[in-house]
Amino acid sequence: KAGGNAADAAIAASALMGVVEPMSCGIGGDLFVIYWDAKTRKLYGLNASGRSPHQLNRQVFAAKGLTEIPTEGPLSWSVPGCVSGWSELHLRFGKQPWAGLLEPAIQTAEEGFPVSEIIAAGWQSSERSLRRWPDSRRTYLPAGDRAPRFGEVFRNPDLARVYRQIAAGGADAFYRGETAQKIVKFSAAQGGYFSLPDFADQRADWIEPVSTNYRG
Repeated sequence: KAGGNAADAAIAASALMGVVEPMSCGIGGDLFVIYWDAKTRKLYGLNASGRSPHQLNRQVFAAKGLTEIPTEGPLSWSVPGCVSGWSELHLRFGKQPWAGLLEPAIQTAEEGFPVSEIIAAGWQSSERSLRRWPDSRRTYLPAGDRAPRFGEVFRNPDLARVYRQIAAGGADAFYRGETAQKIVKFSAAQGGYFSLPDFADQRADWIEPVSTNYRG
């Protein structure tokens, strides 16, 4: 309605999902795109998954006696790829000004929203893991150390502030600014392997989507 296109809408929706469904989505994760461009009649793929830290290699796992990557904890952390994906998608196909795409998500995070029934149930199932980290508990379990219930209003001003930084400074504000510095500092305190170059080197890659000519 504002004159944008599917790429603009997808970015705006992805940002908003990070606010209203935080136990499933967010800028701490990765992003993947299959994009059909009607002008060129071509299908594009975008891989915005994050890399593992430069300092984390097979020898580290071998020295710890591990044969696979743990499902949680510092050894499982990869650089968040989502914001690099937003940036690359917008650069190639977006029409609307970048800052405006994040404004609905910023407004919702600041003013709050009533949690829906399904999301409330999923959120509640994450309570145990969220209690492990003081920042997670403070942010996502605000109502007496529990997840918001159906219909309760939830606000996330910290996420709104990071979104505002991204809206103003683009992907560099996330990967080369305050947020990256805080993540690296937290990682070091937890025995993780993140470094600032890990974040500065993050990029999203355009790829040929997997396809087949099978008929039957």
